[in-house]
Amino acid sequence: MSDTPRGKQPRALTRRQFSATLTAAAAAATLPFGGAFAQARPLKVGVILPRSGFMAKLGEICQLGADIAGPMLGDLGYPPLGVMQGDTESDVKKAATNAERLIDGGAEVLIGAFDSGQTTAIAAVAEQKGVPLVINIAAAPPITEQGYQFIFRNFPDARKIVGSNFVLQKQLFGATGTAPSSGVLLHVNDTFGTAVAGAISRVFDKFEMPYTLTEAIPYDPKARDLSVEVARAKATGADLLWVVSRLNDAMLLTREMVKQRWEPAGIISSGPGYYEDQYLKTMGRFGDYVISNVPWYDPQKPMTAKLLQAFAAAHPDISVDTNVVYTYEAMLIVADAYKRAGSADPMALQAALRATDITDNVSVGPGIAFNEKGQNEGLGLATVQNFDGKPLVILPKEAAVRDPVFPIPGWNDRG
Repeated sequence: MSDTPRGKQPRALTRRQFSATLTAAAAAATLPFGGAFAQARPLKVGVILPRSGFMAKLGEICQLGADIAGPMLGDLGYPPLGVMQGDTESDVKKAATNAERLIDGGAEVLIGAFDSGQTTAIAAVAEQKGVPLVINIAAAPPITEQGYQFIFRNFPDARKIVGSNFVLQKQLFGATGTAPSSGVLLHVNDTFGTAVAGAISRVFDKFEMPYTLTEAIPYDPKARDLSVEVARAKATGADLLWVVSRLNDAMLLTREMVKQRWEPAGIISSGPGYYEDQYLKTMGRFGDYVISNVPWYDPQKPMTAKLLQAFAAAHPDISVDTNVVYTYEAMLIVADAYKRAGSADPMALQAALRATDITDNVSVGPGIAFNEKGQNEGLGLATVQNFDGKPLVILPKEAAVRDPVFPIPGWNDRG
């Protein structure tokens, strides 16, 4: 397969890329990458995340995944990575500007950026500059539907997330012998939330669920009061709440549900928020029993055990979650490609990324490989439920460490 996009002329190397190619070539001439990596030049990796603004806490947790990757990947025999930190400022327009700053500052590959809207903006910059971008977290389908040649996503898109949610919900109802009769959807109105809500609406009838979906209610993830939205959802009489949220709004929704004494039979999330450490620590017993159908780690994989052990030693008070796992795997993907490419040349890295075939990894699924669009199609989801302040895998059965609880106890019936 040609590395040149269809219908386009080969892109001329920029001065920065040309200089990087010469440097990499000189290094390759004196040190074969099959040898000791201690002497290899670190690849300059721009890790761009929301480090300020309303998503800052999520970016902070993602960074922990990048941090733990350094020593772990070194122990596994991968070449060194030099991390350059970038900040999207939780803003789509600023995400693009800061991506340009990283590249102009010497970044040879980018990792990021958690949010779909911000990642979409960064992807356009990376493609135009001819610098590979490995997406850690971002689910909007269009990101890998643009014919881009330098964009690689190791995260399920919204269609996969929604389809897997229906399957896992049916497994949950079958395992507990209980199914709701009606549900209501509350979702953030950003790029991610809108994509997921749209996918749910389009395919709901196809999956023949045991309940009807009464209404879909959007809200601003930056809102400071969600009392109206919760009252509207409660008024539907639905016995299942399906949520597509972020962190801050997940806490607002929970507080408001307790305040309004709304106790549905279950709360099922298809996004971040409810499994986050800050949510669990802040909400206490009110954070328990929430179910999240999300991209997660497979507890049965050997590398998962290594990651959990290393992370617990470094951060004993923080749980490994989606943010840590997929940022760690993004670093793994980059290190693996750099090792095989033997060069920091962007075209060499692009070709190596396209040929990725990693089976010793952490996330649910057979491993990491990209299709012609740069998407890893083999990723799966897990169902995690919060117990005593910890998210534990309850489905699929082969990965479960705890039985599910559904319906869930009322607010005043918890320990």
